[in-house]
Amino acid sequence: MPLALYALTAGAFGIGVTEFVIMGLLPQVASDIGVSIATAGLLISGYALGVVVGAPVLTVLTGRLPRKTVLIGLMLIFIIGNAICALASDYTILMAARVVTALAHGTFFGVGSVVATKMVAPDKRASAIAVMFTGLTVANILGVPFGTWLGQNYGWRATFWAVSLVGILALAVIALLLPKDAQAPEASDWRADLAAISRLPVVLGLLTTVLGYAGVFAVFTYIAPLLTDIAHMPQTWVSPILLVFGGGLIAGNILGGRLADRNLRMTVLGTLVALGVTLVLFPTALLSQVGTIIFVGLLGLTAFATVAPLQMWVLGKAQGAGEQLASSFNIAAFNLGNALGAWAGGYTIDHGPGLGAVPYVSVIFPAAALVIALIAMRGERESRQPAVSAH
Repeated sequence: MPLALYALTAGAFGIGVTEFVIMGLLPQVASDIGVSIATAGLLISGYALGVVVGAPVLTVLTGRLPRKTVLIGLMLIFIIGNAICALASDYTILMAARVVTALAHGTFFGVGSVVATKMVAPDKRASAIAVMFTGLTVANILGVPFGTWLGQNYGWRATFWAVSLVGILALAVIALLLPKDAQAPEASDWRADLAAISRLPVVLGLLTTVLGYAGVFAVFTYIAPLLTDIAHMPQTWVSPILLVFGGGLIAGNILGGRLADRNLRMTVLGTLVALGVTLVLFPTALLSQVGTIIFVGLLGLTAFATVAPLQMWVLGKAQGAGEQLASSFNIAAFNLGNALGAWAGGYTIDHGPGLGAVPYVSVIFPAAALVIALIAMRGERESRQPAVSAH
């Protein structure tokens, strides 16, 4: 893989830390700013919705700029947003800062995915996306557990200062490694691009992404209280167990990318089935501390095994027209799923049947995603049928 690809990995690492680290710090944040766990969980939803809005808007606004310039600018937004989080005096300011930080997220991964696929041969495109998303997995196996430990011992604000520093380092690596002329964008009409991705196959692909990831975040948003209140583990175990989740993310990311390069459609279906099975068995695993640790790892594996396949699936459905905007929309779709899942988990906790039922509720989402994916694939087969019969 080209060395420049790992500059994107560095940026993904910084963004991954700030997106996920707050899951392990929800009790501390909630206590410090005087809100409930479910209300604090909405900080994840707010971040995700910031991605949903920022991804398409910033992609359109920056579509004619050199991609390296765009990526550096996005990292600057990321750094400023995290610094504001560290300084936030109340819930409203913290929420606003999370949203500002999120504006950089979707466009970074959207632009970065297109850059990554154009650096390699066609049969390595999903693997190239997986390399970039390795930054997210490393963020989870190293950055998130360390950030959780840092926040538990020195206050959650220290974590956000550390994340700001990570952003500065990632910006430096991008500036150093990514060539100035890397993948200069072609002139395009955003209206035509938007029309291209509003076609039914692309929309169904995006909906599959939303529903699939809603299932992941319905559980992962509340992983800390699930571990401490349901599995009865000490709070000090949360950070080490997140290391297991991170290990699952790395394995799933690599596996999903390689399988998608071989058979994209079967990988999309298979990873969604695996995610659903993991979620439906998770409540039983919570009865055992060993079982809980194993299934936290499996949750990471099955969650991230879906990422590269779903990203490639949507890019393929865009068929080259508006692929950068389609890529950004799919990142927005992942985060819309994050917001939906965090809300569904919070609603289950506040309005019944309670925290222990969250994994069962989460299964609804990958099951629905599987149905949508099957409908989309059937539509593809039917659209090809006239051409086949004509021969």
